[in-house]
Amino acid sequence: MKHIKVLGTGCSKCIKTAELFEKYAKELNVAIDVTKETDPRVIMAYGVMSTPAVVMEEELVHSGSIPNSTQVKEWLAE
Repeated sequence: MKHIKVLGTGCSKCIKTAELFEKYAKELNVAIDVTKETDPRVIMAYGVMSTPAVVMEEELVHSGSIPNSTQVKEWLAE
């Protein structure tokens, strides 16, 4: 199971990012656990200055925008 955190304030872009992971994980039949982290202290601990941000297996892989579908699929396939 892949562990994914979406970091952000809970804005529409953050919600959309989490939904993208859930959608493509289902399509690719990949087990994931998506959590949404809104605590500014936790977000800053990852060095994120712009959200939404994505952390996979405790590694920051993206920040500042909604990732595109190709990126999400590649991350899930890894």
